[in-house]
Amino acid sequence: MNPSKDIKILIVDDEAPIREVLSASLKDEGYLVESAHDGVSGLAAMEKVQPGIVLLDIWMPGKLDGLDVLSQARRQYPHIEFIIMSGHGTIETAVKATKLGAWDFVEKPLSMEKVLILVTNISSYQAERGEKNVLLNRLRKNISLVGDGATMKQIKQMIARVAPSESWVLIRGQNGTGKELVAQNIHYLSRRASKSFVEVNCAAIPEDLVESELFGYEKGAFTGAANSKKGKFDLAHGGTIFLDEIGDMSLKVQAKILRILQEQRFERVGGNETIQVDVRVIAATNKDLEKEIKDGRFREDLYHRLNVIPFQVPSLAERKEDIPSLMDHFSEHFAREGGYKIKHFSPEALKLLQKHNWSGNIRELKNFVERIYILTSSELIEPEHLSIAGLAINEDSIDSDEAMQSPSFKAARAIFEREYILRRLAENHGNISKTAEIIGLERSHLHRKIKAYGIEVPAER
Repeated sequence: MNPSKDIKILIVDDEAPIREVLSASLKDEGYLVESAHDGVSGLAAMEKVQPGIVLLDIWMPGKLDGLDVLSQARRQYPHIEFIIMSGHGTIETAVKATKLGAWDFVEKPLSMEKVLILVTNISSYQAERGEKNVLLNRLRKNISLVGDGATMKQIKQMIARVAPSESWVLIRGQNGTGKELVAQNIHYLSRRASKSFVEVNCAAIPEDLVESELFGYEKGAFTGAANSKKGKFDLAHGGTIFLDEIGDMSLKVQAKILRILQEQRFERVGGNETIQVDVRVIAATNKDLEKEIKDGRFREDLYHRLNVIPFQVPSLAERKEDIPSLMDHFSEHFAREGGYKIKHFSPEALKLLQKHNWSGNIRELKNFVERIYILTSSELIEPEHLSIAGLAINEDSIDSDEAMQSPSFKAARAIFEREYILRRLAENHGNISKTAEIIGLERSHLHRKIKAYGIEVPAER
């Protein structure tokens, strides 16, 4: 990685010749350089210049020597890296500077080659750290949990409490509720965020391949093993391993998983070396594990090993207040990914969507929005568009409150007629002729009703 020459460097030294030589050499390398002549002016320059690297002399006249400046600056400016310089260097001074957070210690007379190597290394490190932070922040945004209802607020609060810990987590919930998303949020808000998040679909691992999948194998371990391969636990070292669908593992696989969870060390298939790993475990299931234990299909010792922090993800039916936010979120996603003009859902359409069962939870909702983008051309989604995208609308989903509260029979009838026509058009995929025939109206009469009520009819299919 090429070091960033945009990083500002501050030289703090009471000797003008040293400041001038260092400044000229670093500027020749393309760096932006400022200087200060003592500790007080050095701290002031740090606040004003916001350097990434400071070359700091230990012995300086005035109120603050180099160690005083280093101690104070590390608290105020944790993003700055310090290279300590001294013509009277001792081991004790170097050790103290390192304990205070200095990157390195160089003696005078200075070796410009060594200084440039240190500056290059720090620049590379800071550039890499910056890129990682940008990627992590972008990733955290992409996996953000959508919804501000009371239930989702509790989920987010619990994630915020659990993530910084090292505790293992067992996530439970129906299919399609977002268990993996919760696991990712826990990982990327933890101290392990810069390390790997490795997913293991436990239900998909054949019994005879458990060891090679989880522990890896050495070259020649079996027929076809042309090269060595790291296992899932090896890949997750320092990070998090997500054991998805743990309730679908066979008892034989459960026993092997339990062994490595207890020991966190293993040998690769065909190998003799014992490999120690440090992983945080997050598991997930849609099964009733207590019932599975009672029926002899799940190991109780494995359950208690995993169930340190129990975490229940609600179904979409338990958080229907979040459906408008989710619709907006998925709508923006498909518009951006597919190059569509963004679609919006009318209040009437959203009301019907909130009354739908959504047995497939958020996964079903996301699929529905994708179908809306593919199958409808309108930028405003009304109730009549919903069945075109495959939403089955129950007969009792039309809200009669508005009609019942109307001041006159005529107004109530108009509300009912509009909703009735919208429903029947949706059932017949916008086919006016077919709708007119089914409801017993002349086609021209139905056209007039549609026009009078301002109903937008999707193109007939």
